[in-house]
Amino acid sequence: MSSQERLMNVLLSPHVSEKGARLQEQSNQVVFRVRPDADKDEIRRAVELMFEVKVAEVRVMNVKGKSKRFGQTTGRRSDWKKAYVKLAEGQSIDMIGSEG
Repeated sequence: MSSQERLMNVLLSPHVSEKGARLQEQSNQVVFRVRPDADKDEIRRAVELMFEVKVAEVRVMNVKGKSKRFGQTTGRRSDWKKAYVKLAEGQSIDMIGSEG
């Protein structure tokens, strides 16, 4: 797999939440679900490639899956990784427009 193909597969989806919406309004940050093996530099390059914006900072976080019960059976959701991407001054990503 070439590095260009790899970058296209780093971002899995935007992570939609109240906190994410607040961060986008106040701090010009966007939250993404990313591949568990992705590093900060790959995430930065993937966002810059796919959305044609300049990234100022990337912070990553491993999210532990929750334990859930289904009757007597206990299960566990998968662990996943999310990235908080701060865009450079004057840059923005229109999530609503990009999904159509």
